[in-house]
Amino acid sequence: MTPTEEKIKKLREELNQHNYNYYVLNKPVISDKEFDEKMKELEALEASHPEFFDALSPTQRVGSDLTPGFVQVAHERPMQSLSNSYNIAEVEDFLRRATTQLGEDAVEVVGEMKFDGTSISITYEHGRMVRAVTRGDGVHGDDVTVNVKTIPSIPLQLMGDDYPERLEVRGEIVMPWESFDALNKERAFNEEPLLANPRNAAAGTLKTLNPKEVARRGLDAYFYFLLGDNLPFQTHYESLEAMRRWGFKVSDTSRVLSGISSVKEFIDYWDEARHQLKVATDGLVFKINNLQYQKFLGSTAKSPRWAIAYKFQAEQALTKLKFVSFETGRMGVITPVANLEPVLLSGTVVKRASLHNEDIIRQLDLHEGDYVYVEKGGEIIPKIVGVDASQRVSGSRPVEFVKQCPVCGTDLVRVEGMAAWVCPNKYGCRPQITGKIEHFVGRRMMNIDGIGEETAEQLFVVGLVKDIADIYDLTDDKLTIMGRVGELTSRRILRGIEASKEVPFERVVYALSIPNVGETMAKKVAYAFGNIDNLMAATVDDLTAVDEIGNVIAESIVGFFKEERNQNIIRRLRAAGLQMAVSASVQQGRSDKLAGKTIVISGVFEHHSRDEYKAMIEQHGGKNSGSISKKTDFVFAGANMGPAKLEKAKSLGIAIIGEDEFLKMIE
Repeated sequence: MTPTEEKIKKLREELNQHNYNYYVLNKPVISDKEFDEKMKELEALEASHPEFFDALSPTQRVGSDLTPGFVQVAHERPMQSLSNSYNIAEVEDFLRRATTQLGEDAVEVVGEMKFDGTSISITYEHGRMVRAVTRGDGVHGDDVTVNVKTIPSIPLQLMGDDYPERLEVRGEIVMPWESFDALNKERAFNEEPLLANPRNAAAGTLKTLNPKEVARRGLDAYFYFLLGDNLPFQTHYESLEAMRRWGFKVSDTSRVLSGISSVKEFIDYWDEARHQLKVATDGLVFKINNLQYQKFLGSTAKSPRWAIAYKFQAEQALTKLKFVSFETGRMGVITPVANLEPVLLSGTVVKRASLHNEDIIRQLDLHEGDYVYVEKGGEIIPKIVGVDASQRVSGSRPVEFVKQCPVCGTDLVRVEGMAAWVCPNKYGCRPQITGKIEHFVGRRMMNIDGIGEETAEQLFVVGLVKDIADIYDLTDDKLTIMGRVGELTSRRILRGIEASKEVPFERVVYALSIPNVGETMAKKVAYAFGNIDNLMAATVDDLTAVDEIGNVIAESIVGFFKEERNQNIIRRLRAAGLQMAVSASVQQGRSDKLAGKTIVISGVFEHHSRDEYKAMIEQHGGKNSGSISKKTDFVFAGANMGPAKLEKAKSLGIAIIGEDEFLKMIE
């Protein structure tokens, strides 16, 4: 593999992971700007090296937010994402390209607010709502009609009588700041983790399986696009006015603009005024107003050529570093945190910012008492981006990373090949123990409601829960002893404990906090070994024989189960009634029909989504691959398979099978 191909492969993997973090987990770890920079880098590499084209590249698709539990339906028209810009020059380039292609001296654009929520498409027939669908992967989305009907600002029946018989509107489901603050206040009272931002809160609420809970959380919506056959409008702004007339909430901020000077004025105004809005925003959108011009300009595979998003620059502030504290995490990793003089940033007061690791402190050349520049990546996560060395006090000392665990005092060890320092006292260090308890009860693990960070800490301090197995010894009397747990919370915890005994084995494996074993790897080892006894008896060679498990993960698993403490915990969890084997129904659904087969998926499918088909391939022993090579056994092709991929498969003599043939293979 050439260095260029390796770089492309690495960027695709990174972007796919960030898409997953953003759309599935709702936990972005980088800013939008950093994501877009990586995307542009990949686009440039792919453009200059078409031989490495891949229809499944992040540049060819929209990130997915599909969630099990909802019916997935195909969009009548793909829901694309917008190209992003971060300065006025890029917006000017967009306008210049459009006018050149249209052969016009100037074109009108509509400037709109870019609300920070979750996209929605709603179809109406004869003025009545019939279906609401999330963006999903842009081709298929989740049917969330029952939840959308609970949002009072979205009309169930349109007003007036001049709307088309059938139309589709697109907009953004948002959680206003007032609703967001009230929800976090409630979560704090219930000792639940606080939600990071209104965008995540809106997305999570819309995918909640209980419509009553959705109705209670105070969601809102703004609409910005109308689709349909033979619409009677000449301009986008006319369609916005019609939508408003029919009962849709359309932002009052939208304006028709002529020329780059009016666009710049619009940007300058809202860069300040947005902080006074009742909902979160992350930029502006500029659309060519003339609908015929939009049709002429068309779209790329990913984005329309007639619109562009302008992202506000991340707001920076200069403030004083009070001190650096060091925090011990669940797996013993020590994280330095900058404690700051409070500073207002993007509408919230920032007092703390993660410094991540020792290498970041050194790169910043951070000294005690320094004045530092704080920025909100994506206007969400505060981070230190620089130091104003001109204000440094003479003789101030560089910030030194601690040598001992700040909680238990154990000498730290450096993880080979990584920037992290770790406390090795994993069975005697309080935050490691309580962190594992908190992880164990989490939603994607054992899902025991009522035990948050503070409750886990409290259970440990009073001696009720010193390891995860102690959770199953809790009773109503024991919980009442703590004082802060009320009767309702106690019942909720005990119900959750009882229900957790039905949690599938693969989630139990993930909940154990085995080093280097995340959610995906937990499923892989659970399915590979079938039950806890086989897994505990597995050798390094047994484990590395499983696809994608290397020596590091294998040694982590073997080392974990060698510990007598962990063996005892497993015995107690088994005695409590937890699932210690893959269920018979899952085992029956598994087979080796595709064992040893490397399969590439390409195109759009009718019966299932690509993610579902990937899961089926793994369920039947096959391996998914993103690119065609001599090792590929066959290509599983749907509609609109990429031409380059098709050509490469033919040149290598690789079989191409369709959807019906694949389903017959696995029956």
